[in-house]
Amino acid sequence: MTVKPTLPANLFRAALAAAALSGLAACGGGQDRPAADLAASQVTTIGVNSYLWRASLETVSFAPLLQADSAGGVIVTDWYSRPENPSERVKVSVAILDQDLRADALRVAASRQVLQGGNWVDAPVQAATVQKLEDIILTKARDLRRQTIG
Repeated sequence: MTVKPTLPANLFRAALAAAALSGLAACGGGQDRPAADLAASQVTTIGVNSYLWRASLETVSFAPLLQADSAGGVIVTDWYSRPENPSERVKVSVAILDQDLRADALRVAASRQVLQGGNWVDAPVQAATVQKLEDIILTKARDLRRQTIG
């Protein structure tokens, strides 16, 4: 046997529904709604964090590129010699390891060679050089993110 709700029960349900709807309307009224965060830590339309990618490209732009794979997050430069010191050359590779804008999402490696007797010979790279490149990239990436927010 089916019992039909009485009129007071229907009024109670209608009042409850109206109260719930008015509460929801107050939550998202037009201009109060926050804009989408374009500067989120994960910006991955190219496969890796776009801030790290752009900052890395800018930082190694002094040397010609051999490889730039935005899907895999790998940038490799060709050998570069400064005009004031043509007997020394460097090669840089950057790997973006994560989609987040974090310090541990970036790895920089550098190779250095010096000219001896007409041949290029491998030479050590100071650890501070690689660390400095990582710091420059991370600072630029954070600045790019701040510019997007502001």
